[in-house]
Amino acid sequence: MTKVVQSELIANAIAGKVVSFPTDTVPAIATLPEHSALIFAAKKRPQDKPLILMGASEEHLWGYITGTPEEMASWQQVTRHYWPGAMTLVLPASSRLSTAMNPTDPTTIGLRIPDSDIARTILAQTGPLATTSANLSGEPPLETMNAIDAAFPDVLTLDLAELGDTKMGSGLPSTVAKWTGKGWEILRQGSIISNQ
Repeated sequence: MTKVVQSELIANAIAGKVVSFPTDTVPAIATLPEHSALIFAAKKRPQDKPLILMGASEEHLWGYITGTPEEMASWQQVTRHYWPGAMTLVLPASSRLSTAMNPTDPTTIGLRIPDSDIARTILAQTGPLATTSANLSGEPPLETMNAIDAAFPDVLTLDLAELGDTKMGSGLPSTVAKWTGKGWEILRQGSIISNQ
């Protein structure tokens, strides 16, 4: 069993371990961006499927992207509407971002702020984390901490008993929208239907 209380999960995430916690969509498996290779290995995930940088607030995420003032204003218009929430925005990455998160195209990164108090509380203390759904690549996302604990014995999972909250999210992945330089392209239709 690798279930831990929230403070222990946060400390281990900061130390570079892989952890798992609930979000508003499906539970995340997460680590510091520079340790992203651990997630790719644990999930047997192809290198061409980048991870998502999840943060507690926009201020925590903006330093990882780069764009013109006009682009930034356009992106912030979208984030005001959809964050926190199940919308992942793929934007041009800044040099601050670890290339380990997106090995085949380190010029872009997906960003998201989850609409989950538990997730944002953790992320506020760890800083932005490289995340993805908790499952082996190609398989459906695992939806409970017990299932994640069984499938990934080396991953520290959040003990929800401490929080008195077993809500695990919608079970649907986030919608993924990529900035093309002129507008948005929907890469994955998830729980948010967008006409951006």
